[in-house]
Amino acid sequence: MHFVIIGGDAAGMSAASRARRHLPELEITVFEKTLDVSYSACGMPYNIAETDRDMADLVVRPAEIFKEKQGIRVRTGHEVRHIDAGKKEISGVAQETGFFRCTYDKLLVATGASAIRPRLPGIDLPGVLVLKNLADGRRLRSFLKHKSVKRAVIIGMGYIALEMCEALCARGVHVDMVKPRSGLLPWMPRELSNRVRQTLTENDVGLYDGHDIEEIVQEKDALRMVCGDLSLTADMLLVAAGVHPNSQIAAEAGIRLGAGGAIAVDKGLQTNLVDIYAAGDCADALHVVTGKPVWVPLALRANRAGWAVADRIAGREVSLDGVAGTAVFKVFDLEVARSGLSLEEARTAGFSPESVVIESRSRAHAHPGASVIRVHMLADRASGRLLGAQMVGREGVAHRINAVAVALHNHMTVAGFSQTDLAYAPPFGPVWDPTLTAANQLIKKMN
Repeated sequence: MHFVIIGGDAAGMSAASRARRHLPELEITVFEKTLDVSYSACGMPYNIAETDRDMADLVVRPAEIFKEKQGIRVRTGHEVRHIDAGKKEISGVAQETGFFRCTYDKLLVATGASAIRPRLPGIDLPGVLVLKNLADGRRLRSFLKHKSVKRAVIIGMGYIALEMCEALCARGVHVDMVKPRSGLLPWMPRELSNRVRQTLTENDVGLYDGHDIEEIVQEKDALRMVCGDLSLTADMLLVAAGVHPNSQIAAEAGIRLGAGGAIAVDKGLQTNLVDIYAAGDCADALHVVTGKPVWVPLALRANRAGWAVADRIAGREVSLDGVAGTAVFKVFDLEVARSGLSLEEARTAGFSPESVVIESRSRAHAHPGASVIRVHMLADRASGRLLGAQMVGREGVAHRINAVAVALHNHMTVAGFSQTDLAYAPPFGPVWDPTLTAANQLIKKMN
């Protein structure tokens, strides 16, 4: 049997390695468009922040190691452009050898996602960069090394934009951030997002939300970003306006798309076409709170889904529960985290949400070094079911959100969550953990 994989990052290489463990005689071929496989894309902003590091540090396992140690054929520089489900054949173009085709018995589409590049005049000018894969990271590092970058403009204010803002500031670059919609991190209440805004302004970051971008203009050695009521000049412009799933070749092959334009899959990662699976950032998932398909690109989901596909290839029964959308990121000295639904998402999903915002401490009252943690928690008034939470604080946020994620996966009520036996010691939190305080206050508000 020939197992062919399109895409050589988290989902693709996880599937290849696990399939090899299950089936030592299986023929496995991976086609990867870029020259890199199996790397930590999430580590790129932190890599770029340090001038003496190399992007190669983020490679978990080079392509040749998969062949030498596991007998997995990895074809880098091979872009698959067509899937013929009837013939069970894929075809495309290789950078060095040109056109290629390959037949398969089982196929995994793990094509990931691509950075969104808004259709703006000047978007393709030199110095307008994105950050999604290692090649992007190398270009960005090279630009910073060979150009005198003193000012940068970032289009977007999401996870990658905020992480790259900190990375550039660490290299002595002044950063302005711009986006069309008003509001910073609109999925959390202002009591929390204003704390993030405060941290950014304290670090001399210019924030310009609510400004429609009209064009990017080259002016001698600088770039000028023009909005209707705003003009910003920079040496570099980073587009971090989000990502979209790479699902076009799947759609052209007759594979059904689902939430967010991603490939629709069942709990076993099977598409609507026989012997074709999809996993990673190109595929959708079920949300554990709503039970409905959602597209939330997550690293853990990509790896777990890759494993699940390999299990299915080996004839094992597998069914993934889904995702809660749990995420955490760092903004200078702040930790920002979420799991489950926001208030707006809960209303859209048909719940009757009630919520509270509380302030607590990261350590016990008398323990030195404590800082404020803000928690927003919401539950369904009709059923009492916990729906989600968001948190902001200087410490103790990143791992606390995991308790909420576990509760959501187990469909707990807020009352049930309030009775959980969470650990306590003065250096790590108060007797009443901030999440328990939020749950108790939410119960009072709902009764």
